[in-house]
Amino acid sequence: MKSFAFICAALVLTSAAAAAHAAGFPDKPIRIIVPSPPGDGSDLMARAIGGKLSEAWAQPVVIENRPGAGGRIGSEIAAKAAPDGYTWIMGNAGSHGINAAVYSNLPFDIERDFAPITQIMRAPNVLVVSPSLGVSTVRQFIALLKKNPGKYNYGSGGNGSSAHMSSELFKMMAGVEVTHVPYKGATPALTDLIAGRIAMFLGNLPPVIPFIKSGQVRALAVTSLQRSPELPDVPTLDESGLKGFETIAWFGLLAPSGTPTDIIDKAQAEVARIVQLPDIRKRITVLGGEPVADTPKQFAAIIHGDIVKWKKVAAAAHVRVD
Repeated sequence: MKSFAFICAALVLTSAAAAAHAAGFPDKPIRIIVPSPPGDGSDLMARAIGGKLSEAWAQPVVIENRPGAGGRIGSEIAAKAAPDGYTWIMGNAGSHGINAAVYSNLPFDIERDFAPITQIMRAPNVLVVSPSLGVSTVRQFIALLKKNPGKYNYGSGGNGSSAHMSSELFKMMAGVEVTHVPYKGATPALTDLIAGRIAMFLGNLPPVIPFIKSGQVRALAVTSLQRSPELPDVPTLDESGLKGFETIAWFGLLAPSGTPTDIIDKAQAEVARIVQLPDIRKRITVLGGEPVADTPKQFAAIIHGDIVKWKKVAAAAHVRVD
């Protein structure tokens, strides 16, 4: 009986200590690492959420862009940061899904070395082309590529990025040959697409949608199985002849593994509240996304599922970054 009472008392003290720990958090600035350049989806979400967190917690939230290697550089910095709750990363489907499939020597383990906080939004990818190509449908574009194998280039945010892997899946399913040109993020790739230096980009919708609406690039299809409410006239790749084609972009917050659970829970609850704010929901939907704010466990399941999926695609397309 005494040992039982001792255990109960210990559990009460542990819970009280955890509550006190969370109650005092944060008492200094929080850093959110963005593993991509300014203007990418991860950057847009980090700045939107970071601003609201700073208001709510009366502490600065510093956004630190560390682009390169499809998100590997920023992810390594975040994975090796102190697990004290003051360093987070705005991960995405490339940095925390695809990289596990295309790198054999990552200096960290995506599932072991990160503690998911919450997924913030999900959105389809979108296939956009240079208007100078003179095509307006997926079928016309595929016909052009088949007529000119290897002539055209496509851009991505880097080797192993979401745009890279989605484009390789497109090549496989469409039976076309297009040359990959990796960039350090979506923004420079889109700049070259607008200038006509590359023909195609198949990447996250959020950073692309302003260029679609301005007419600087032409959207041929989205990669979800349903049309995007923000682009109702743009068909899906599934309905454009590539049956079953689906790739989804997501953006979410993670901390280094070992970050106290009470801090993870407090962060999740606050970010979930922020995601429900009308102006944040509007910002997400205008970017073509869907607000999420799931639990750490649900977010971990999404990451695991993506890793399994992209390992199969990488093997079939013979994609290996290192």
